[in-house]
Amino acid sequence: MVKRLLKRYIPDHHSVRENKHLRLFGNRLHDPNLWHLNRRSVAGAIGIGTFIAFVPIPGHIIMAAASAIWLRINLPLTLITIFITNPVTIPPIFYFTYKAGAWLLGTPPRTFTFEFSLQWLLHETSTIFLPLLVGSLAVGTLLGAISYAAVRFAWRIYVWRLYIARKNRRLAKRTNPD
Repeated sequence: MVKRLLKRYIPDHHSVRENKHLRLFGNRLHDPNLWHLNRRSVAGAIGIGTFIAFVPIPGHIIMAAASAIWLRINLPLTLITIFITNPVTIPPIFYFTYKAGAWLLGTPPRTFTFEFSLQWLLHETSTIFLPLLVGSLAVGTLLGAISYAAVRFAWRIYVWRLYIARKNRRLAKRTNPD
């Protein structure tokens, strides 16, 4: 059931191979491990994708694809997971990670007023980048590890339930041979 649901929504390997951003990986995209749906590849894809989603630098797609290829985990799921951060969720996520980074570094969070200019953007970025980076890496690592463990655990529970249901059906057939 879970595999069928994932296969329905995950892009197929032909569409991912034809993506203009991913062509630089060439024949490495033909590795069958990048397309398998098993506990290891799905959990790894969700964990790495979650971590990369929190990295506050551009190039998420390239980083996610390179990580999936290097670690030989499910590529489409890794690419889908990085969209945890999207134009709607980036402001609250990066605000939280900035606050977490400032707390981890022991610096008070800055308050600032928004001004639409390149000089303001460069100045503010230089002052908030270190707490944002530290907080993003810490939160991304924590949430990536939690999501990896949660997927592994949920997959194991799902398989265990299937096993118990199969066992109960066999026992029912033995006791009631209709």
